[in-house]
Amino acid sequence: LPKGIPTKVDNGLLNNGCFLDALGVVPHVFLLFSTFPILFIGWGSQSSKVHIHHSTWLHFPGHNFRWLLTIVLLLVLVCEIAEGIVSDGFNQSRHLHLYMPAGLGILAAITSIVYYHNIETSNFPKLLIALLIYWTLAFITKTIKFAKYDDHGIGLRQLRFCITGLLALLYGLLLGVEVNVILRRRYMWFPCPTEVKPPDDLQDLGVRFQQPFVNLLSKSTYCWMNTFITSAHKRPIDLKTIGKLPISMRALTNFQRLRKAFDAQEKGPVPLKGSRWIWLALRQAFGRPLVLSITFRFIADLLGFVGPLCISGIVHHISSDNHSVKLLGVHFISSEAFLANAYVLAVLLFLALLLQRTFLQASYYVAIETGIKLRAAIQTKIYHKIMRLCTSNMSMGDMTTAQICSLVARDTNHLMWFFFLCPNLWAMPVQIVMGVLLLYSLLGVSALIGATVIVVLAPLQYFVATRLSRAQKSTLEHTGERLKKTNELLRGIKLLKLYTWEHIFRSSVEETRRQELRKLRTFALYTSLSIFMNAAIPIAAVLIIFAVHVHMHSATDFDLSPAVAFGSLSLFHILVTPLFLLSSVLHSTVKALVSVQKLSEFLGSTEIKIDQDPAVQTTATENNNSNIKSVVSSASCPSQPIVNGYFTWTQGCPTLTSIDIKVPFGQLTMIVGQVGCGKSSLLLAALGEMQKISGNITWKSLPKSDSEENVSILTACVFRKRGSVPYASQRPWLLNATVEENILFDMVPNEKRYKEVIEVCQLQPDIDTLPQGDQTVIGERGIILSGGQRQRISVARALYQQTNVVFLDDPFSALDIHLSDHLMHEGILKLLRQEKRTVVLVTHKLQYLPHADWVWAFNTVDLKGHPVCKPELFEQWRTLMNRQDKIGWCLVVFAESSTSTDEDSLRAELHHRTTIPWSSFATYLHAAGLLLLPLLVLSQLSKHSLMVAIDFWLAHWTSPGCCCAVLLSQVCEFSHSSYLQVFCGLCALGIVLCLVTSLAVEWTGLRVSRELHCSLLHTIVLAPMRLFETTPLGNILNRFSADTNTIDQHIPVTLECLSRSTLLCVSAVGVISYVTPLFLIALLPLAVACYFIQKYFRVASRDLQQLEDSTEMLLLSHYSQTIEGLTTIRAFRHEQRFKKKLLEHTDANNISSLFLMAANRWLEVRMEYIGAFVVLIAAVASISNTLCSQLSAGLVGLGLTYALMVSNYLNWIVRNLADMEVQLGCVKRVSGLIHTQPENYDGLMTPAQVPAGWPKYGEIQIKNLSVRYDSSLKPVLRHINSHIRPGKKVGICGRTGSGKSSFSLALFRMLDTIEGQIVIDGIDIAKLPLQTLRSKFSIILLSPVFLSFNLDPERKATDQMLWEALEIAQLMPVVKALPGGLDAMVTEGGENFSQGQRQLFCLARAFVRKSSILIMDEATASIDMATESILQKVVMTAFADRTVVTIAHRVHTILGSDVVIVMKHGAILEYNEPDVLLEQKDSVFSAFVRADK
Repeated sequence: LPKGIPTKVDNGLLNNGCFLDALGVVPHVFLLFSTFPILFIGWGSQSSKVHIHHSTWLHFPGHNFRWLLTIVLLLVLVCEIAEGIVSDGFNQSRHLHLYMPAGLGILAAITSIVYYHNIETSNFPKLLIALLIYWTLAFITKTIKFAKYDDHGIGLRQLRFCITGLLALLYGLLLGVEVNVILRRRYMWFPCPTEVKPPDDLQDLGVRFQQPFVNLLSKSTYCWMNTFITSAHKRPIDLKTIGKLPISMRALTNFQRLRKAFDAQEKGPVPLKGSRWIWLALRQAFGRPLVLSITFRFIADLLGFVGPLCISGIVHHISSDNHSVKLLGVHFISSEAFLANAYVLAVLLFLALLLQRTFLQASYYVAIETGIKLRAAIQTKIYHKIMRLCTSNMSMGDMTTAQICSLVARDTNHLMWFFFLCPNLWAMPVQIVMGVLLLYSLLGVSALIGATVIVVLAPLQYFVATRLSRAQKSTLEHTGERLKKTNELLRGIKLLKLYTWEHIFRSSVEETRRQELRKLRTFALYTSLSIFMNAAIPIAAVLIIFAVHVHMHSATDFDLSPAVAFGSLSLFHILVTPLFLLSSVLHSTVKALVSVQKLSEFLGSTEIKIDQDPAVQTTATENNNSNIKSVVSSASCPSQPIVNGYFTWTQGCPTLTSIDIKVPFGQLTMIVGQVGCGKSSLLLAALGEMQKISGNITWKSLPKSDSEENVSILTACVFRKRGSVPYASQRPWLLNATVEENILFDMVPNEKRYKEVIEVCQLQPDIDTLPQGDQTVIGERGIILSGGQRQRISVARALYQQTNVVFLDDPFSALDIHLSDHLMHEGILKLLRQEKRTVVLVTHKLQYLPHADWVWAFNTVDLKGHPVCKPELFEQWRTLMNRQDKIGWCLVVFAESSTSTDEDSLRAELHHRTTIPWSSFATYLHAAGLLLLPLLVLSQLSKHSLMVAIDFWLAHWTSPGCCCAVLLSQVCEFSHSSYLQVFCGLCALGIVLCLVTSLAVEWTGLRVSRELHCSLLHTIVLAPMRLFETTPLGNILNRFSADTNTIDQHIPVTLECLSRSTLLCVSAVGVISYVTPLFLIALLPLAVACYFIQKYFRVASRDLQQLEDSTEMLLLSHYSQTIEGLTTIRAFRHEQRFKKKLLEHTDANNISSLFLMAANRWLEVRMEYIGAFVVLIAAVASISNTLCSQLSAGLVGLGLTYALMVSNYLNWIVRNLADMEVQLGCVKRVSGLIHTQPENYDGLMTPAQVPAGWPKYGEIQIKNLSVRYDSSLKPVLRHINSHIRPGKKVGICGRTGSGKSSFSLALFRMLDTIEGQIVIDGIDIAKLPLQTLRSKFSIILLSPVFLSFNLDPERKATDQMLWEALEIAQLMPVVKALPGGLDAMVTEGGENFSQGQRQLFCLARAFVRKSSILIMDEATASIDMATESILQKVVMTAFADRTVVTIAHRVHTILGSDVVIVMKHGAILEYNEPDVLLEQKDSVFSAFVRADK
């Protein structure tokens, strides 16, 4: 053979390059032949006895390090192949030994990691001996090769020398990892192998979030999500599908970590308070993962600069010559020559993109996971604070449920997103400095000028972002006010319709909406400016840079080549990104600071003094039959439980003064008194809910013998411990659960006792009407139940508990006489007395006083009581109160409404899996109008066409042919000026179009928001009552809150982003295809891959997003339920149970968020990888096309610059498409509600045709009337005939469900008339306009509804008339004591008034109106007898010449009526004067009267 060829072996085999390369093949062949049989045949017979359910268990030492070394090894081997191919290009013949061993090395490295993974998950480490031998042989061969290179003077200037040394180092490290596994696991050469148990998480079959357990490759690419994403296309994702959180991610784990951090701050040398205290605790608890995220971000940002440099190198070196050195019979190239090869740069660009996107997504994942953990910990801490919160904070308006829920929902999310954006605070300076330096190296001083322009404009961006934040905050204030008014309108819609005030309140909401829209217009303007600046600043900066560069260089040294132009353009895109993010990051930081300040104020709010958890708890695993434990012995405590007690709700004058009271064991104690005198407060004070100024409260154990009758259940001492006290509050509090769950309240199920309690509370008939019986979910606040049903379930819960003490606060207020008597005799006097339970009962029903063992009389000053066991006190009270007729409170039961469901509910939509709702998109665009829609489309198309034109002009300007022509021209300055002028014109027009586009998008969204909300509000106000009775209030309110907010603020931004990213992606693909038509061939498989990825992702993302929303709603509902029932929960001592439930809801929400975040990472990684392949294909095709057909270097740079951005565009298209699909669901729900059929407000007569002063006499004639609630339901009134003469007082009575309230609602046309008519003063009410009809009557409903305008929303009455009405209603002293008098504001729902006072306000409301017909529906149920007696006389006097219809359960209320109507099953059973009916001993009315005595 000729001298010098690679096969010459005169100086020994080891001195021949070909032999050295061949020697390196031996280890690879050994591994392939030794492992393939095991991989393909299997080893199932010798697997571990430990059973795991995931193939993800990592238990070999050095696992992550092994994977990292293997990935680096693969990258180095790729470089070795590339180096071999490039160096082989200098040979006249092909030499496979230069790159074939590296190819086998790649195959062996992949085999090694697959082999290792299978052995690891099978837990059979003995088979790792094959890898030990392989690493040893590979290390030896590479070391020999490296040594021989060194002997022949091959050094660091030759790339192959560096690669060989690096490979020897990697194989040595992998050998060390293998030896470490042997030493740690002791599976070879040791007598006792180390036993390893699987992690607790993997032993739990419910844990399906595998990210913490999978191998490094699966962690970085989220391959473990493949099955989850694809299976979502076949079946819906629910909580069962996603399983449970790993232990380290659960709310309890992270709360304990945060609590330790707070404790460490408190135990420091100087205990800190306020915001700084919270920030330090958060840093200590969650700071470490952020460091890892920041590190990943640094690496990703540095790798990001490889792209522009590679593009510049490819364009610059496309025709450069490479040089090599021949040693050891083969060619060696230097690193400079290797990197000068365009194909090498293309591969390097591809690998850099893969690594950069992987590290970037890893940084995102770690930051978001940390934020989710932090959110869970803070939410749990807030809940623990709520459990200790003083209830006066809510009742006095200092803190509302909405504020606390906002703290949970919004402020914790602000902190979560701050942690997500936190790495940007550290990464942005690095990006900016590196970008400016690289731009300077390409463009010189002009780059600094361009960067200066961007930096100068950055404060303007921050100013716009600040204004945007202020506009959003101001918008939220008006939104909150609008929602408050909307909530008030929806809660009081029945009263508003009956009083014809719905249009007044609608106008009030519309006025607030107009103010909100003005702020939204400002918000839209600043959003448009922000979008405009993000698009225009890069154009302006590029224009300035190139213009300055042209003017600073003469024609002879003009160097604006394609390499410089497009390399700097790519660098500029990287430089602009952190500057755009700056405003978002600063905005997020400000939000986080404000949120922490609010959190600090909340955590510092007043708490009640809670003793340690008692030894006895009422849980589902314990039977609470034992006695209440005492802290202090009976001998050391005074005989009275409250001694000289002074209690208050807020700082200031005490609410209860000089309280001295005792409650005997096993006896019935009743508390009576006037409205607002503090009866309910007394119970809450005993339960520790009020702030104690002075005095003592202590709970005492049961007496040891029956002789200790006078020993109290409560004894005196500050340090008290009490057990569970079943407490039925005056306002029933129910869980959003089944009827059975509400009654059991987590007690051990006892069928006998359960049936007994159901019978005592007469709940069985009501349960029978429910669709699923006692397994029916009653909804939020028991929305599907009537007031009486809610009251009885609340009492049943108290009776079911087997504790020694029961507190009942006015349990009869919503019950008729039969239910009240049955509950009193069978429940309290029989059931509880037989069990020797101590009962404290607050009531206004004085007929039950003879049954009391002790009675305490309460007045408005203090509590004075005397123990009475005789009925004399009852007679004394009967005389004192001048007990006459009481007006009852009707129990309305809509049996049909309990079966209602909300078809638009989020739960139903979770399983609604259709394609993109294009019909909703059409609805949205239709609402935009015919003017804005064409403007939006044309501006978008024109803008992106112009962007492409600008880049094409730049490619043409910087092409070598153009530059040569310029250099040969005698008028070169003019030629440059002409190019620059065109470039400036295009850029200026592009900037204008950016502004037009951003304004068009935001103004389109604004118009749609106005149109949809106006239509929705108009529809809801005019909708029939059936809609509100069958649809949960929360669902309707969500249309006005969450859905409207999405339409207002989110859809316009998503629409703009989706249209922009779609057009940019189309532009990029078009440009690349124009430059290199061969790209179209490769585009097809990439497009197919993109289609299936987005198809599967969209379905999974929609499910996960809706699941996250629904679990968040359940979480917030749990918070609001807890706040509303805080006194009941603490009375029952169920704090731990509700905390446990909170952890379940939090974990459910967090697992949904984590899966959604992992799905987003799954998508982005795959789209980024597809984008990297696009870049690789475009680069290789462009290089090949240039070499074959002399393609312009400017076009090559243009194509590569566009290809570099494709992955971002693809990500944003799919993400925004998924977001748009979810957001269009809001449009669909709103649109569905808009199509509700309204009430028929028109009549055959016009308002002008109605006689003035009608009805003048109040004569009511009902002829053969049959009505129903809905066309699909049965009639509730059947063939009613009645004649009520003018000025008569009519009483209507009957059992529950007999149709009494339906009778009154028929007068207002609230029900559908099947047949018959109602004639009032000679006019058929069906002919009257609905507004006119209802405005002529007055009604007092059974449930007191409190509004922001309570007495005179129409502003028709004078102040004197209002004071007169208040005086009649016995409220003048109360209102005069308020700051502002008649103009005083009331808290939400009138919480600063007692239940009785709220009913009195409803009476005053009717007195102000003074109609000729008044309907009273159990209007005095929560009023004491003295006040009731006065009011009865006033009604009889003030309405002496008017028709009064009184609906009553308690027939004594209507004994003084002119006529009594007894109803049964929707028909009139008896109709006559009360005296006549009483004389008939067999009449139903006389039976009612006898039962009421």
